[in-house]
Amino acid sequence: MSSVHATETTSFLLQVDERSRTAIASGALQPIESEEAVLDGNGLAFRVRRVRALEKKQALPGGPRDPNFNPFLPPDPALTVGPVGSQHMAILNKYPVSERHLVLARKAFAEQLEPLELCDFEALAEIMSECGGLGFHNGGAPAGASQRHKHVQWIPAAPDNPGLGMFRPVLDPDVREHTVFIHLQLPLRHCFVRVRAGKGEDPGQAGQSMLRGYQRALETLRLEPDQNGHLPPSNMLVEEGWMLLVPRSQEHFEGVSLNALSFGGVFYVRDEAQLEAMRKAGPLQALASVSFPV
Repeated sequence: MSSVHATETTSFLLQVDERSRTAIASGALQPIESEEAVLDGNGLAFRVRRVRALEKKQALPGGPRDPNFNPFLPPDPALTVGPVGSQHMAILNKYPVSERHLVLARKAFAEQLEPLELCDFEALAEIMSECGGLGFHNGGAPAGASQRHKHVQWIPAAPDNPGLGMFRPVLDPDVREHTVFIHLQLPLRHCFVRVRAGKGEDPGQAGQSMLRGYQRALETLRLEPDQNGHLPPSNMLVEEGWMLLVPRSQEHFEGVSLNALSFGGVFYVRDEAQLEAMRKAGPLQALASVSFPV
């Protein structure tokens, strides 16, 4: 995988890099080993990437879905970068899909299915305003979340990292803030919303804009909390001016767990059999099968 170190280095990322080096040396962080294939989805380019760390994650005693297993309360000191915003801690993802892959976990427990709040977007905005990159959220197990403890995630911008870039040719950058857009090549319920988010934005204003964009997307897709305050499962991605929200019906396609990053153009598989299943079906069929029809 290509490195982003040569093109993007900030004081925060230097902290992330230093923590990554020591964590890999101690064995607390799994190094990135992957191989990939490129698939066409009706003119949209997707990647299927076999990540060996996922095989190790699956083999954990009890599995990461064990309700009694919470790696964020407290987080592993060897993986902890430090506080971000008022209510989050930046933690290296133990099973990263890219360099500098971070989890921004709430300091106090909240359910992952609860709606995202201003503090969640403020944490993302603090990093994205300085470093750019992609923020994302897996809202519940059917959306690919492996932990109940509320968290969002961030990965840097890089040529082979997931992102919203393949959708941009038909997203008008001049539309008014919080304009909603539906992409006709995606055969599933979703919406894009124009937001203030990304490198160079004021973090406070970006957090507010992302929250309002998220609420606009929930309204558009008619996603409302139940009596427990839990939303239906969904994935949220936000990157450089646009947010994407996708309601989810189930987690797996042919045994492959699909999370928000699948809608950002990259599928992560454990082995060759899963890679072949994705190649045979095609990316848009896989995404449609775990979402809702238009």
